[in-house]
Amino acid sequence: MSEGTGGTPPRTLAEALRTQGDDSLAALLRARPDLLNPVPGDLSQLATRAGTRASVVRALERLDRFTLQTAEALAVAPEPAPYDTLRALLTGDEGDERIEAALPTAVATLRDQALIWGADDRLRLVRTARELLAPSATHPSPTGLGPTVAEATAGMSPGRLQEILTATGLPSTHDPVSAVASLTALFTDRTRMAALLDTAPMEALSVLDRLVWGPPYGEVTSSPTPPVRWLRDRGLLLPATTRTVVLPREAALHLRAGRAHRKPEPAAPAVAPRTEGAASGSAAARAQAGRFLPPAARAEAARPETARPQVVDSTAAGQAFTALATIEELAKDWNEGGPNVLRAGGLSVRDLKRTATALDVTEPVAAFWVELAYAAGLLASDGETDERYAPTPAYDDWQERPAPERWAHLATAWLTATRTAGLVGSQDSKGRTLAALGTDLDRGPAPEVRRRILELLATLPAGTAPDPESLLARLRWERPLRGASAAGRSDDLRGRLAAWTLNEAEMLGITGRGALSSHARALLDGDGPVTDTGTGTDRSPAHPTAHPAGRLSPAGLRAAHALAPLLPEALDHVLLQADLTAVAPGPLLRPLAELLSVAAEVESKGGATVYRFTPGSVRRALDAGQSASDLHEFLKNHSRTPVPQPLAYLIDDVARKHGHLRVGVASAYVRCDDEAVLDEILADKRSQGLRLRRLAPTVLAAHADAGALLEGLRTMGFAPAAESADGDVMITRAHAHRTPPRAAPAPVPDGPPTPDRTLLSAAVRAIRAGDMAATVVRRPVPEPTASGSATLSAAAAMSAGLSAADANGALPRTTSAETLATVQAAAMTGSAVWIGYVNADGAASQRVIAPVRVEGGYVTAYDHTADEVRTYPLHRITGVAELADDPA
Repeated sequence: MSEGTGGTPPRTLAEALRTQGDDSLAALLRARPDLLNPVPGDLSQLATRAGTRASVVRALERLDRFTLQTAEALAVAPEPAPYDTLRALLTGDEGDERIEAALPTAVATLRDQALIWGADDRLRLVRTARELLAPSATHPSPTGLGPTVAEATAGMSPGRLQEILTATGLPSTHDPVSAVASLTALFTDRTRMAALLDTAPMEALSVLDRLVWGPPYGEVTSSPTPPVRWLRDRGLLLPATTRTVVLPREAALHLRAGRAHRKPEPAAPAVAPRTEGAASGSAAARAQAGRFLPPAARAEAARPETARPQVVDSTAAGQAFTALATIEELAKDWNEGGPNVLRAGGLSVRDLKRTATALDVTEPVAAFWVELAYAAGLLASDGETDERYAPTPAYDDWQERPAPERWAHLATAWLTATRTAGLVGSQDSKGRTLAALGTDLDRGPAPEVRRRILELLATLPAGTAPDPESLLARLRWERPLRGASAAGRSDDLRGRLAAWTLNEAEMLGITGRGALSSHARALLDGDGPVTDTGTGTDRSPAHPTAHPAGRLSPAGLRAAHALAPLLPEALDHVLLQADLTAVAPGPLLRPLAELLSVAAEVESKGGATVYRFTPGSVRRALDAGQSASDLHEFLKNHSRTPVPQPLAYLIDDVARKHGHLRVGVASAYVRCDDEAVLDEILADKRSQGLRLRRLAPTVLAAHADAGALLEGLRTMGFAPAAESADGDVMITRAHAHRTPPRAAPAPVPDGPPTPDRTLLSAAVRAIRAGDMAATVVRRPVPEPTASGSATLSAAAAMSAGLSAADANGALPRTTSAETLATVQAAAMTGSAVWIGYVNADGAASQRVIAPVRVEGGYVTAYDHTADEVRTYPLHRITGVAELADDPA
C-alpha cells in the first residue's frame, strides 16, 4: 500500500483507502457487498462501516484457512507489525518455503478486503478483527496462545514482579513497567530463554508441554506441586484467576520455535479421486480390511476409481430421464388436487408417506422430488379455502418442451435454490419438526455449496469420481468459519449440504457413478475450462443461471444441447403379449403414454415399462369416451406385434356389458331394456344397501346417489355406464386441477448479492465525489465585520431551513450578495466552489459544484458529489467558498 498524504504513512483506515485506486475500491465493494447498503457518503463512512462487527464477522467467514491463519497470527503480533514479524510467526525459526510463497497472497487478500491496512513495515489489523481473533480469558484464540506478559501481569503487585525477576536471575527495577519489559525481553531472547529452561525440572517441562499448543490455561490448588511452583516463581506460569494460571504468549512462542499455529495450511488440500477399494464404508473399516489383503491386491484397490466418460454420461442421462419421469408421476398423482396444506404450511407426514408410496421411493427421496418441483415452479398451493397443492400452469408449459430442456430447467432450479430438502424431518431450534414444502427450509449457503462442489468435480479428469472425505476437507479449508463444528464433524451445515449435494446430483443426473457428466459441465457458468486455483475466493455467478418466465440461460441451453444425444428417443409403439400385457421398450410418445395409463395398469418400471390390461382398466378407458373399435384400432396401429386374441376378447367382453345398464339421477335410477337383468339385481342381497325399487318394467330407482350406485353395481359384477340428463352416456375424464399462475419461490440470499459492474462503478464515483466534498481544501471565508452583515447571513441561513445549531455549524456562511457574486464568477471562469446547501426537508449537506449558468434565482452546476448536473435555488445555499485547489 502506498503512503498517505504528503508521503506520510496513513494513520487510519480511511486515509489508507484514500491512497487506493478505483479498481481497489471496486474490488473491496465486490468482496464485501454489505458495505454498499446504502452507498457510503465518503471514504470515512466506508472505513467506519468496514470496521463494524457484523461486517467484519461476515468478511472473516469468507476467508480460506491460510488467510484466516494469517489474520490470527497478526492478531497475536505487536501492533503495528512488520511483514517479517508476521512471516516469522507463520514459518517459525526453521522457515517454510510454501508458507513464504503463499503469504503475500494472503496479506493482499486481507488488505483488499480492508481487514488490514498500512505499509508492509506497519501492518495493522482492523480493531474489530483484532478483538475477534486475539486471545482472551473468555475467548480463546485459534492459535492456542494466551495473553502477553504485560497483559497477564496487569494488576500484579510490584513486589511480586520483583520476586519473579530475582528468581529468573534478572536485576531488580524501580517500577513495574520496566520490570515487565525486562521479563518480556527475557522470554523473547531465545538464548537466555533456552538457558533458563535447561535448569527446569523434567516435571516442569512436562507441564509446559501440556499447555504449549493450547489451551494455555490450567487449574492449580492452593498448594501447587513443586514443578508448578518452580514455573510460577519464574513467571513461566502467571496467575489468571485465584485457581487458574496461564502460559504467557512470549514463553509459548519460544517453546513452539516461534510458530503461531501448530499446523499452518498454506495450500488447499487437493480433491483426490475415489479409489476402487474406497467406494463404501468408513475409512477405519477400509483400512482394517486392507491389512488382510496381499500387496498386489492392496495396490489394485488403491487405484483411482475411473469410469469411461461415455459410461458416466450414459448413467447420468438415464438418471436424468428417471428424474423427468418421477416429476411427471408426482404431478399426475396430484393432478386432481394434491394433499392439503398444513395450517402452519407444508406437507403432513402422512401425505409425504403416501406420496413416497405412489412414487415407489423412500420418504427423504420423495421430499427431494417434491421440493425440486416446488423450487422449479411446477407445484404450488392453490390458495383456495380448502387449500391444496397442485400443479401450476407452468407445469403444462414445461411438459410441452423437449426433454433435454425440461431437465435443464430442473437442474438450474436445483442449482440456484436455497430450499434444502435434506432438512425435512429434522427439528428446528424450537423442537418443531420441519415439514416438506414448509417455510423454514431455506438455507442461504446451499447454492454456493452446490456450485462449488460441481466446480471441484470439474477439476478432476473426465469420468473420475472424488473421494468424499477429500472433498469435504477442501470445503472446510475454503470456509473454515462457516461450519458450526470443528475437526470435520458431519453436524456442521456446510458438511451436511455437501453430503446432500452429492446424493441429489446423482439422483438428478448431474453426476453418474459419482463423476461429473459432460452435460453438467456445460451447465456451469463461464466459457473457459474450470481450473483449480487453490483459493477460497467467492465464486458466485456473475449472472443467474435460470432466467425468468421459464426461459433457459445460455448455460442451460448448452446443457440441454449436450444431453439431447444421450436421452432415448420417444417411441410410438409397444409390444403386446398374450398374457394381457404390453411392454414399452423405452419412453413413449405422450398420446400413447396417456392412453396406456388409462387403459392399462403399470405393472413394473425400469428400462422397459410393463402395462397390464384388466377389466377395470378397459372399463376406465370406455368411461373416458373410447369405444371398443377405437381401442382395437389404436392398439393395432401402435403395436409391433399382432393384437393377441385374449386381449381382443377382453376388450369386446367389457364393451359388450358396458352401458347395458344406465344410471342417472333421481336420487339415482337404473334402466335396462332387459327386465331379467333388473330382476336379478333386485334379488341380489348385496343390493339392499342401495334401497332399490322398481318404477317401471325397465327402470329401478335408488336412494343412493349416482356415484354410489355405479360403484355398488360394479361390485356386484355388472358394468353400468353413467347417463346424462339427456339420456346419453356420460364420458368421465380425470379432472386436471391447476393452481392460479404462481412464480417459483425466490431464493433467500446468504447476505447481500454481489454487485454488478455498473453498480460498482457508480458507487465508487459517488464515494469519491462525497469524499472530495468532505476533504477538499477551501479558502478561508472572511468573517462579517458589520453586525448587519452577520445578521443578514444568519437570516439567509434561517430562511434556507437551517436550525440555530446548523447555522453555527461547519457549513460556509456568506451573505446573499457574496454568494451570488462568487457563483457568477465561478460560472464565468469554469472553476469549482464549495457550498453549503439545505434541501426542502431541512437536511444540510456540503457539496462541490462547478457552476454553468446562474439566472432566475437558480444556479445550474455540475455536482461533483452526485456526479451529475443539478439545479439549486440560490436561497437554499447557506454560503460559498472558493477551493484552494480546483478539483475540476
